[in-house]
Amino acid sequence: MRSIAPKVFLALFLLAPLLCFSQERQLLEERRKKLILDIQKAEELLTDTKKNKETTLLRYNTLQGQIKKRKELIRTLQEEVNLADGSLTQLHSVIQSLQSDIDKLYREYGQMARVAYRQKLTLGRILFLFSAHSLNDAFRRWQYLKQYDHYREKQAHLISETQSTLISQLHELETRKKEKQSLLENANWQTGRLATELDEKDKLLKSLKTYEDSLMAELKKKRQAHEQLNSAIEKVIRDEMAKARKAERKDETNTVSNAAAEASSGFEGVKGRLGWPVQNGTITGYFGRQEHPSLSGVYLTNNGIDIRTELDASVLCIFQGEVVGVQFIPGYSSYMAIIRHGSYYTVYSNLEEVSVKRGQTVKAKEVIGKVRTDPKTSAAEVHFEVWQEKNRMNPLDWLAPR
Repeated sequence: MRSIAPKVFLALFLLAPLLCFSQERQLLEERRKKLILDIQKAEELLTDTKKNKETTLLRYNTLQGQIKKRKELIRTLQEEVNLADGSLTQLHSVIQSLQSDIDKLYREYGQMARVAYRQKLTLGRILFLFSAHSLNDAFRRWQYLKQYDHYREKQAHLISETQSTLISQLHELETRKKEKQSLLENANWQTGRLATELDEKDKLLKSLKTYEDSLMAELKKKRQAHEQLNSAIEKVIRDEMAKARKAERKDETNTVSNAAAEASSGFEGVKGRLGWPVQNGTITGYFGRQEHPSLSGVYLTNNGIDIRTELDASVLCIFQGEVVGVQFIPGYSSYMAIIRHGSYYTVYSNLEEVSVKRGQTVKAKEVIGKVRTDPKTSAAEVHFEVWQEKNRMNPLDWLAPR
């Protein structure tokens, strides 16, 4: 009698892709949870922001960051829904295959049971053995009957195992259906929240347009403060580069240049995986040249990124290095700190206080200061930059994704 065990193994083989579904689902779920946490943090920051003329632009920028996260969350939820659809389709195929195998196993086992029953009633086994032509022939017949009994027991065990697998997959199917429904409901809710936030963003934009004169005056002050900060950074880096060249000329064993190269290589080696300068936060200003949201034809240039965070948040060093500059910037009424990592420099500004000093060696995640809170807006924002000697770099290329 032909065994259908290969069919059962084929059904079990179909379960393999479900493991891939499970791994991908876990990654998407982790991403979803992180995005939800980021959005909650941004909502808290928006709630803490005073609603007045001075904070309208800050609220607009914070809301923009939140909308970006919300859109990413909706995309993630849709990916999870699509993955759930694929998983459900695969599960249906597995269940159908298992059910088909069980039906065939029952039919085959029934036939074997009937044959065994007839043999018992008619003493067919004994007659089969005693009708052998020789002792060797009788032994072979005895072995055949023994193998037949073993095969029947194996079929019974296979039926039991396949039924257990089927029941497990039916439970999994129901769980996945509920998960998919929950994801769809969450996606619909997030879409509704996004529409509300986009509406609020439009209202803030209209409000900003009524403050054009004061915004222009504020922008002028910020540009002056930006120039002060940029000049201070460039001076520190120029001095450090000159100092390094002078040390290299005196160093006959190349110890200085080798150490600098090693530090640079170490920093480059973790590009895209570096920790953030604050534990939690929402980006309110991105790197590069961008148009002002409400002032037509006015562009802003950001040499780094601005991160809105909690009040009195600690500012952390992102990678081990040497503090080469600590300076007060009058235009921002705050401090900045510069840390060298070979030929690379990280800049942390808008600090209320600095807890490190020039020449000090600091480790990754070590606290270097505390973020300043703006008295007008009650907002805490840290400005962060990455330089390679005199070249400004996009910090988001270096920091780990959040």
